[in-house]
Amino acid sequence: MLRLLWTPRWLGWLALAVLAALVCTWLGQWQWSRYEDKAARADRIEAHYGADPVPVTDVLTEQSLPTERQWTKVTATGEYLPEEQLLVRNRPLEGTYGYEVLVPLRLADGQRLVVDRGWVINSPKGADVAPEVPPPPQGTVTVTGWALPSEPDLGRDMPAGQIASVHLPEVAQRVGGPVLGGYVSLESEDPSVTRPAPLEVPDTGTGPHMAYAIQWWLVGPAAFIFYGMALRREAESDTGRAPREKKVRIWDEEDG
Repeated sequence: MLRLLWTPRWLGWLALAVLAALVCTWLGQWQWSRYEDKAARADRIEAHYGADPVPVTDVLTEQSLPTERQWTKVTATGEYLPEEQLLVRNRPLEGTYGYEVLVPLRLADGQRLVVDRGWVINSPKGADVAPEVPPPPQGTVTVTGWALPSEPDLGRDMPAGQIASVHLPEVAQRVGGPVLGGYVSLESEDPSVTRPAPLEVPDTGTGPHMAYAIQWWLVGPAAFIFYGMALRREAESDTGRAPREKKVRIWDEEDG
């Protein structure tokens, strides 16, 4: 087997097995990192979702919302600015696409807090036509909800009054003033009025990523096992071959 191992063909197969093991190790680590991210998110949601609310200014500032404070339940009092309402396009709810409704809430100190009041279905006239949206309460209102971070900028040109994601720098440009570094997904308003449909409860599942990681880490050693089995099989096959018949040269026969 050792003599066979050092042949160019089997060295090539060995290099391929090493490469396969390295790729499987990397894929396992990637799946494990995804599992850890989802598990950490689930822990944050479970810790904050049903907790008592805290003042929004204890959580949100002009800086980006820290990861560990995401899904913290907060409360804020101010006045809605319905003239600055924005619709976030292509947002699903129970398998149907529509809009999420963003309305800035002006706090007592003048800061703007972006509140996601919920979801409305697309207009029957098409996605480019603004649907009917229940108006927010007038005057002073107290909102309770969960603090969420700014979303990535999708870089899409949208019709007036619409945006592609809850990208807070873009929201600030659209509403004509700075906003806090996170927004609030609405749970309730006081006074209570008809509102857009509440958003779905966040998923706290971690998915199959842990199982996938373990599978990839098992496949890596399997590549060497298959390599060793194939090498041994060929070595045993070579050992069991009948010896080649020695050729006799013509002049040897003549000499005899």
